[in-house]
Amino acid sequence: MAANRTHLLHVFATFLPAGPQVRTAQLMNAMGDAYCHSVVAMDGQTGAADLVDTASVDLTLLDAPPIAGSWATVRACKALLANHPHDLLLTYNWGAIDAVMAAKSLGAAPVLHHEDGFRPDEVQRTKGRRDWFRRRVLPSTAGLVVPSENLRSIACARWGLTEDQVTFIPNGIDLDAFGPGNGNAELRAQLGIPGDAVVLGAVGHLREVKNVSRLLGALARVLLRHENVHLLLLGDGPQRQMLAERAAESPLGGHVHFAGHQSPLGPWYGAMDAFAISSDSEQMPIALIEAMASGLPVASTDVGDVRLVLPEPQHTLLVPVRAGTTAERLAIALGRLATSPELRSTLGEANRERVAEHYTLGGMVTAHRAQWDSAVGTFAATT
Repeated sequence: MAANRTHLLHVFATFLPAGPQVRTAQLMNAMGDAYCHSVVAMDGQTGAADLVDTASVDLTLLDAPPIAGSWATVRACKALLANHPHDLLLTYNWGAIDAVMAAKSLGAAPVLHHEDGFRPDEVQRTKGRRDWFRRRVLPSTAGLVVPSENLRSIACARWGLTEDQVTFIPNGIDLDAFGPGNGNAELRAQLGIPGDAVVLGAVGHLREVKNVSRLLGALARVLLRHENVHLLLLGDGPQRQMLAERAAESPLGGHVHFAGHQSPLGPWYGAMDAFAISSDSEQMPIALIEAMASGLPVASTDVGDVRLVLPEPQHTLLVPVRAGTTAERLAIALGRLATSPELRSTLGEANRERVAEHYTLGGMVTAHRAQWDSAVGTFAATT
């Protein structure tokens, strides 16, 4: 690890591939050897490290501290931070809040905290105890970084942060890595999908908050009227077995394809005709930006910043999350896309233009780098 480079220590609840982990890997790769990075995954899972180009990125994976109740974990985090000197601590979501508290007591380096979304038990409303902890520790950090306007509002309203302390940096992608597809006939053949089928796609961790079960319910309704529709699911997670069992039932049997984690994703988006999000909660999904950059139209639950990200013509395909009606409404939106190649083409073009204008990798990298350098520089000037 080079002594003359800024050392960034990242603490995640998990470093498995998901939104903030993928984004961090993108930032590391884009900045190459400008920084040294160390990563701690509190659960010991570091699969997202495979996304980092270690030929050009100085990355060290550190052992997780023992987890034994909040205050014991804070003490363990203090020891870890003290044993691994760093110029800036970057923490991610509630699962890393113990590290924020540990850093506050040490005062040896600045802290930038990131909030990307919430656990399933905070989908409807954040928990009071967690809000109390955030109010206690976050105002004393170098700042909070969020990828959605929704989270910025929550931070100011519930966590005691001023507008100046919260920085909104939208997720961005490498536009050149994604482009309008041609159906990717070879990949479809490998998956057993007919070349003339309409392929709906979804990308993400197969966990409760993503509510892929709702998407399967919507697809079942679509199939009652349109038989030549298939669903391609990218990602893995704790609900995969349950979802696979449901997908084997009629009328879904043979129409749902689980592809697991894939990289690069461009060819997989190219095999899709439309993109779907069925989540109970989102902020600003990277997969949404990737799908838009791939020229795909989107049908989605109306959650987080999804409406703000999509161009206005897409808003008729957003459905509210309401008990008992969401799957049915999502099925109607998906049915519209499945039956209208013209609508898919028009919306897909508008979506790609939107990404090119607002959500590029270069813009995201520049904004995050400015936050890192500012936090380090300000801290050095005051110590």
